[in-house]
Amino acid sequence: MNIVAIENIGLSLAQISALSARFETQGHTFTFFEERSEDENIIIDRAKNAEILIVSTIRITEKVILSCPNLKMLAVAFTGCDHIALDICREKGIMVTNAAGYSTRAVAELAIGLMIDLLRKVTLLDAETRKGSGRNGFMGRELSGKTVGIIGTGAIGLNVARILQAFGCNIIAYSRSINPIATEMEIEYMSLQEVLSFSDIITIHTPLTLQTKNLIGANELKLMKRSAILINTARGGVVNQQDLATALERKKIAGAGLDVFEIEPPLPIEHPLLQTPNTIVVPHIGYATEEAIRDRAEIVENNILSFLEGNPQNIVE
Repeated sequence: MNIVAIENIGLSLAQISALSARFETQGHTFTFFEERSEDENIIIDRAKNAEILIVSTIRITEKVILSCPNLKMLAVAFTGCDHIALDICREKGIMVTNAAGYSTRAVAELAIGLMIDLLRKVTLLDAETRKGSGRNGFMGRELSGKTVGIIGTGAIGLNVARILQAFGCNIIAYSRSINPIATEMEIEYMSLQEVLSFSDIITIHTPLTLQTKNLIGANELKLMKRSAILINTARGGVVNQQDLATALERKKIAGAGLDVFEIEPPLPIEHPLLQTPNTIVVPHIGYATEEAIRDRAEIVENNILSFLEGNPQNIVE
């Protein structure tokens, strides 16, 4: 098999060399591209002869798929696959696998960190302290005792819930399906409107689908308490970006911590959420820890080896 990695999935040169040796020992060829490019023509040129294609967050369009006549497997080094033209993959019989679960801990920890940063204004007060200011009467808020609404009770959402319960938070949730583990954790499911209305903190952990796109817009934001904050470490498209910016500017909600946007960072300087008050923005780093990237590489390698052995795993339906 001709295996091609069209971008670096976070491996060191030593790890790349070891992976290449393992594949080549089994009679496969392995081509690796260190430099990332989102230019569709460059992607096609790199991928056109691949039988197995490794990709992380680069968008793989229908045109790219149709330009790869020998492609049999697409190994996505990511959990979400909304950047992959899945319909054409299904039509062409190309198997798509993902690296589900590799960043569960990492994303959960970032969500908690954003909550604490907003409640205690760590980022804001760091800047003020560096300018020579003191406390000046500032008072923060504690995470303990807050009601937190979790939207999406998959692996990441439940991991966030476990950590929050240790902080002494009350957890309520909205999800398209009831997770029995959440029930065992005594998490109360409610309607989306109820979760938005009752929560001090909303944290989003649902994938981006046709059903969840713009799930949170102007009408939903109006339901939130003025003292509430919103955390999004899932997908930017779940929240209407302009509606959120408007709510923050008008102080309809107290703040937002955002790791994801409708486009991948770097964001244009005029992006509305770069100008809003009490907003912490980071450039999609939820998954980016040494531990998660190590785990991801292992999952991708195992996905490929399992496929080659005729026992595929982590298949994206």
